[in-house]
Amino acid sequence: MAIQIRDATNRDLPRILEIERLAFPAPWTLASFKRELTLPFSRVLIAISDDSPPDRGIVSPTFGFLCRWLIADECHILNIAVHPDVRRLGIGATLLNEAIAEARSERAELVTLEVRRSNLPARQLYRKFDFEERRLRKNYYGPGEDAIVMELMLD
Repeated sequence: MAIQIRDATNRDLPRILEIERLAFPAPWTLASFKRELTLPFSRVLIAISDDSPPDRGIVSPTFGFLCRWLIADECHILNIAVHPDVRRLGIGATLLNEAIAEARSERAELVTLEVRRSNLPARQLYRKFDFEERRLRKNYYGPGEDAIVMELMLD
């Protein structure tokens, strides 16, 4: 499947919320995503079909999204999710690659993220990009749901 990455807009939020709710037991709210779209250091990317028509006010099918902060010399990936129907097709990797490429072009030195300790597929994906598991945050996602902080040092 050919996909393209573009910045999300308010029109994309219903589909982003749908994917978010399918992906996480404690999903972000609409207000959270709206806030991210207004912050100067935040960027929300979406993955859409490459076969989608040019933007004419029509929301293209969104397959996944990534939200990141780029502050000073660090890129922090806050949230990434792919619709369950299209997982394992490289969409998450494409989104991640875009965020890392942008971090490099902006001369960031580090990319960080937190991932559920139990989310083995995500941890495996991040390791493919050379992220290293650095530390544990006990109960970060709630009782019994630890987070692993992963980091990627950039050249």
